[in-house]
Amino acid sequence: MREDLTRLGVQETRTPEELDAVIRENETVMVVVNSVCGCAAGRARPAIGMALKHSVRPDKVVTVFAGADIEATQRARGYFKGYFPSSPSLGILQNGKIVFMLERHQIESREADEIAHDITAAFDKYCVKVRT
Repeated sequence: MREDLTRLGVQETRTPEELDAVIRENETVMVVVNSVCGCAAGRARPAIGMALKHSVRPDKVVTVFAGADIEATQRARGYFKGYFPSSPSLGILQNGKIVFMLERHQIESREADEIAHDITAAFDKYCVKVRT
């Protein structure tokens, strides 16, 4: 479950300090709250994999694992001001402020390609093109 994201180049942040450091060091960060549920495995993680192939991406993509990295997950949710805790979920932060959020209810009833479309649209709006 963890490897589904780390294999894609997503960095695990297992402590609040690791998460804070990444957010401090990068202008645009996508934070993924991963989980063991079926919608994470069948929808969220595949959608993230599709989205990360897009030419426009955040400076950094990190993950916390709900139920395992408890303090890091709480810290991530602290950055998601105005949103209820949910997993899986993901947020895009710019300079530490939430600019895009995808919550569980927007994931669990949709297909991975639909979710990936929402993520890449957010990348286009909030991130810069990756130079190849």
